[in-house]
Amino acid sequence: MENASRASRFADVGDSWDKRRWLVLVASCLVNLCIGSLYAWSVFASPMSAYLTEVNGFDVGSLAIVFSVANSVGPITMISGGLVNDRVGPRWIVLGGGLLFGAGMIGAGFSTSVAMLVATYGLGCGLAMGLVYGAVVSNAVKFFPDKSGLVGGIVTASYGISSVIVPIAANALIGAFDVAQAFRILGVIMLVIIAASSLAIARCPVGYAPRGWSRAESGAASAEAAEKDWRGMLADPVFYVMMAMLCCGAFSGLMVTSQASAIAQGLTAMTAAEAALAVSALALANTAGRIVSGLLSDKLGCVRTLRLVFAVLAGAMVALALSGPAATALFLVGLMLTGFCFGSVMGIYPGFTARQFGSAHNSVNYGIMFVGFALAGLLGPIIMNAIRGVSGSYVPAFLVAGALAAAGIGLTFLYRALAEGGASCASRPRRHRAAMRPKVRAESE
Repeated sequence: MENASRASRFADVGDSWDKRRWLVLVASCLVNLCIGSLYAWSVFASPMSAYLTEVNGFDVGSLAIVFSVANSVGPITMISGGLVNDRVGPRWIVLGGGLLFGAGMIGAGFSTSVAMLVATYGLGCGLAMGLVYGAVVSNAVKFFPDKSGLVGGIVTASYGISSVIVPIAANALIGAFDVAQAFRILGVIMLVIIAASSLAIARCPVGYAPRGWSRAESGAASAEAAEKDWRGMLADPVFYVMMAMLCCGAFSGLMVTSQASAIAQGLTAMTAAEAALAVSALALANTAGRIVSGLLSDKLGCVRTLRLVFAVLAGAMVALALSGPAATALFLVGLMLTGFCFGSVMGIYPGFTARQFGSAHNSVNYGIMFVGFALAGLLGPIIMNAIRGVSGSYVPAFLVAGALAAAGIGLTFLYRALAEGGASCASRPRRHRAAMRPKVRAESE
């Protein structure tokens, strides 16, 4: 009788979390919607450059370094924040990160030099982004072991859709006031939204599984085989292949996103208004890619989906390289495919990392994996600027990015070889009899 009563209480608790996890997902999406404003940097870049030039009395030049710094420092707090997140849960991490992000945006509005802008927006917002993004994404994926790919896509899509919504608000504020005021107002709004959303975010209970779903029946690897902390992950050769794939997949997207408006105007002679629409199309494709790829990875497996994404991405870079004033349609196709593929990679990787190394330590593990993204964020814009400075054209940069996408295809086969050699232990979700096979397979094609 006592055992039956205890089982009933556990079932009630599980049912409660089955409902509450959706609230956690919604709150996580709101948080990511705010911190995803980093992707709207191209809207701020030109007005801020003009503003700083006027304040200082000389041309401050390109502000690409600000975007590069913001993207490259994220893993620092993703890793350190992940360690804290595994101990105390995501709520305080999100609240602290929200305060830092809001302060960074507000501080950017008071910046009077490039160095101040790098310190406030680049370092402040970049570090806050890593802190918050890692906490909400890894926690949300833990709540949905039955839909890890889809939920990873949804929660990262909210990050991507920010670059559609924020530019509209930013342009309106810049037009009504100026770019400095726009930073300050948006900073206050985002701080309030993140702080309020943090109250609804709860830590996923250890070993949580939704009613009617079991790890064994889903075909997931056993806890003993799959759960690895950061030390175990770093000792696994598969980790380095996965991180290299992430870098190859994110490089093109970050390179193009950082200067999308300028590329559109310089390559196809679009007006500023037309370029703004192109940037919105890029952002929408980015968002769609995160959700679609999440669904595909749940059905096809992460590696097969990534291989397809890399192939399309290589084609997108060729399309951009061949476009020009007389081929605007080709440019838009290449631009949207770039956004779609970039979003796909980012949507796949939270669930991919959890499947490969287990969910227990995913906060830290995904933070370390995110170093691949940071490298792409640092190198992509810098390489594009350097190549264009030497050649006067964007085309060679597109070809370099296309070559990296092709390298990504090769890395998927290297992953497969290492997995078949026993270096990996996570598996693609399988059903029924296939799930009951005693041999644990890697995340397969």
